[in-house]
Amino acid sequence: MANVPHIFKMISRLRQRYYAVATGKQSLIKMIAEAEVAEQVYNSNAIENSTLSLEETEKILLQINLDRYISERELFEAKNLARVVSYIDTRAKEQELTLEMILSLHKMLISNIRDDIAGQFRAEGQWVRVANHIAPDPKEVVGRLEKMLAEYNASSGENIIKRIARLHLTFEYTHPFVDGNGRIGRVLNNYLLIREGFVPVNIKFVDRALYYEAFKEFDEKAATKTMEEIVGKSLTNSYHKRLACLEGAHIITLSDYAKKHKLSHSNLINKANRQTIEAFLEKGVWKIGDKPA
Repeated sequence: MANVPHIFKMISRLRQRYYAVATGKQSLIKMIAEAEVAEQVYNSNAIENSTLSLEETEKILLQINLDRYISERELFEAKNLARVVSYIDTRAKEQELTLEMILSLHKMLISNIRDDIAGQFRAEGQWVRVANHIAPDPKEVVGRLEKMLAEYNASSGENIIKRIARLHLTFEYTHPFVDGNGRIGRVLNNYLLIREGFVPVNIKFVDRALYYEAFKEFDEKAATKTMEEIVGKSLTNSYHKRLACLEGAHIITLSDYAKKHKLSHSNLINKANRQTIEAFLEKGVWKIGDKPA
């Protein structure tokens, strides 16, 4: 990944290009968002150890029977998260993020899974541990979240990547719920990005090890650099995909692109991973918009 300050500037340019070509293409933009729901759900659930594959997630959302038994919990985890992802695409533009909204999103996510805790912050005696991190006292949850939102809103002049990274790390450090913290935390990232006129991100399962390293870095050093890199990479990836579609490029795999232009595939993959070329990862395959000369 390129250095973070460079990514800040890149995203600003990509955002300007996106708005320049988005006018009059709302139906296409909506189709892109709808097509991404299954992949959003798959990646977020996979990070939390779901056994569902992307193909199985897609079948569940299309109400197609699977070839194997899955638990009722995994079934509702997929359906509920898809509902939340679709809901915020519109809702985020209408209402600011509040504690009440966070609770509402959590209730949608956990309904039929843990109805006893759905839409409720951790209560007295409800302690949680993630790896070596013991979340703060339940009595501190509301105060910490209020401070988190206040600091986010007060930093409106700061780069969006830094703001999202810090809020996400703070939210997960607080771990306000007994269950569903990771999924809701990633939903909140997109709620705020959409609200502020950016495109949503999809933190990939393939980046899971680095993602957890970001939490460790924050826990031990109060540093946000690794999470900034993850958010930055996810945001550029999302813009590259949308721009390829909206600008009418011919979308092909990076492998085919390398063959067509007689370039090193491994070198292109390296550049794609660093997001220094306009490639994007979709369903585990690197693709790129091949524009006419």
